[in-house]
Amino acid sequence: MAKAQVALVRAEDYELTRLKGAVERALDLLGGLERFVPKGAKVFVKVNLLPPPSPPERGIITHPVFAEAFLSLLKEITPHIVVGDDLHEGRSFDIGGYRDISRRLGVELLNLREQGFEEVEVEGVILKRIYIARAVREADVIVNLPKLKTHALTLFTGAVKNFYGVIPTGLRTQLHGEHPKPEEFAQVLVDIFSAVKPALTVMDGVVGMEGPGPANGTPRRVGLVIAGGDAVAVDAVAQSAVGIAPSRVWTTRHAHARGLGIGDLAGIEVLGEALAAVRVEDFRLPPASGDLMGRFPPGITRWATRHLQARPVVVRGRCVACGACVRACPTGAARLRDGKAWIDPRKCIRCMCCHEACRYGAIDLRLDPLGRLFRVAEAWAFRDRTHRTRQRAGGKGQDTSSNPGRPLDKR
Repeated sequence: MAKAQVALVRAEDYELTRLKGAVERALDLLGGLERFVPKGAKVFVKVNLLPPPSPPERGIITHPVFAEAFLSLLKEITPHIVVGDDLHEGRSFDIGGYRDISRRLGVELLNLREQGFEEVEVEGVILKRIYIARAVREADVIVNLPKLKTHALTLFTGAVKNFYGVIPTGLRTQLHGEHPKPEEFAQVLVDIFSAVKPALTVMDGVVGMEGPGPANGTPRRVGLVIAGGDAVAVDAVAQSAVGIAPSRVWTTRHAHARGLGIGDLAGIEVLGEALAAVRVEDFRLPPASGDLMGRFPPGITRWATRHLQARPVVVRGRCVACGACVRACPTGAARLRDGKAWIDPRKCIRCMCCHEACRYGAIDLRLDPLGRLFRVAEAWAFRDRTHRTRQRAGGKGQDTSSNPGRPLDKR
């Protein structure tokens, strides 16, 4: 069986000319853009414009210059391009810098809710029917431009999870409430991905996000363009580049097991840079127990996920009572009380929607004492594993540590 190919190219900053060259090189390594997009095709490009509106320097959204670098190459093949995401506010396009690039390049910019959604059948593990944006359904080719980020619930958000934005906002909130466990919620994400599988994924890994992502972490320079026809493989390579074994990320694990892509590095051919040469040291993960994935039997892993996951806590000094957390909460746990947000721990299901929605850093994620103890143990285990890996490699640059977790199983 042929290996999935993923291109890994260095990109140090968002200067357009240099970045366009890096994106073009990545595509050339894969056989050229026309291998994925026929001339004159109607193309939908899914970017990550996580609402509410965010400027690109915060590292929350697909950087507009990254999108421009790719779109300028795509324009040479087809004029029929729609760039979009489902947004609460149209001004996300302005604040995120997308309005300007759409005017410069002459591409259509679309808030997906403007054209509505269609109900489609899904052969999913959890979902059997789902509403997908019409613009996505009507495209000849779907291209995925995700951002490399951590995620407080799913550990990592990238290529697969980016398509959660092609279903309606209200349904996203509902699904968070109905499937709060990370393992189960990841199946929902993979169900949606299976209905809109992209032809090409080009990930913005120039500046990623570490810590409590996807909206309140810290921008971290990764310096990479990561591209491939297999979105699951792109996620796996991106995860490995920042020190996360793909087997520890439920979306990658489920998608691989279901044959929707390759999530095991043994089945991936990395083109361009070697993973060992670009790996980011000490990349900070969210304060959750995603690191436990793949190291213990499933029953223990589920127990740890349930009991050791961080919980959202309001930092009153930062809260401006904007109500974003209240609107995002699927259970009514978040509310305004005495002029500040408050989260009822009895109703909170730890879906992290409030944390994702807050742009003021007013929702902190905190572990209980047992969870903090596990985090210390995990940190020591990671350092020990890295040390042993380097000893085995003998300092020769061999990439022997790409998947330190339990091997993925396609059964």
